[in-house]
Amino acid sequence: MKNTPASPTSTEGVAALDRAIAILDAFTPADRSLGLAEIATRTGLYKSTILRLANSLMRGQLLERLDDGRYRIGPATFRLGALYQRSVVAMDVLLPIMRDLSERSWESVAFYVRSGDVRTCLYRVESKHPIRYTIHEGDVLPLLAGSGGRVLAAFSGEQGEPYDTIRADYHHLSVGDRDPETAGVSAPVFGPGRTLLGALTLAGPRTRVDAAFLRRMTAPLLEAAARATRAFGEDASMLERASLKAVHRR
Repeated sequence: MKNTPASPTSTEGVAALDRAIAILDAFTPADRSLGLAEIATRTGLYKSTILRLANSLMRGQLLERLDDGRYRIGPATFRLGALYQRSVVAMDVLLPIMRDLSERSWESVAFYVRSGDVRTCLYRVESKHPIRYTIHEGDVLPLLAGSGGRVLAAFSGEQGEPYDTIRADYHHLSVGDRDPETAGVSAPVFGPGRTLLGALTLAGPRTRVDAAFLRRMTAPLLEAAARATRAFGEDASMLERASLKAVHRR
C-alpha cells in the first residue's frame, strides 16, 4: 500500500499548531503577562506570526490581550487544566491521602469541588464506624453551608466573615452548620499556579465528632491537604505553616 504524502495545507496546519503551542509555553508561573517583544524573544517567532496566532488563541479563550497590549493566559486553560486534574490525576493522588486520613481519624473523608453556586462530592472514603456521616460521590450540597462549602467559597473570593478568617487560617471548622447532626473541618487543595482544586473535608456525626475532636484533627487534615497540593505540583508551604499553628492551638 502506498503512503499518501501529507498535503501542504495539512503540513502548514501542524506547523501553525506547533507555533501556537510555543506561544502558550512562553509563559511561566512567574509571568502575570507578556509583551509582544517578550513572546518573540522566548519563542523565536516573528511578531507578525505571533499577532496572527494570538487572534486564534484569543477566540478560543486560551489567551487574553490586556488594555496595555500585553498578553496573559486565558480562562480556557484553567478549564482544561481542571479537567485534566480531575479525570486523570486527582483520583490517583487524592484517594491514598484520603484513606490515610480516614485511618488516622476513623471518620469519613470527602473531596468537594465547586460547581457554580453549589459543591459536588467528587471522592469519598467512608468511616469504619457503623454509625457515620454518609455522603455519596456525585452528591450536590450548598456552597455557603458546611466547612467544605465555606472553604471553597473563601478561596473563590467570597468576602467578609468567616471567609477572611478562613483565608488566613487555611481551614474551617463547623459544627451543625449545614446539618445540625454533623460536624466537620475542611482545608483547601491547590494545583499549579495556586489554582483552587477543591476542599478536603473530615466529618462525622456530632454524637462522636465534637469541636475538641475536630481541633485535634485540624493539623492532620492540613498535612493531608499539603501532601495533595505538593503532589499536584504546587508549593504547599502555606498549608504546612497553618498545620504547625493548628498544633499549637490545640
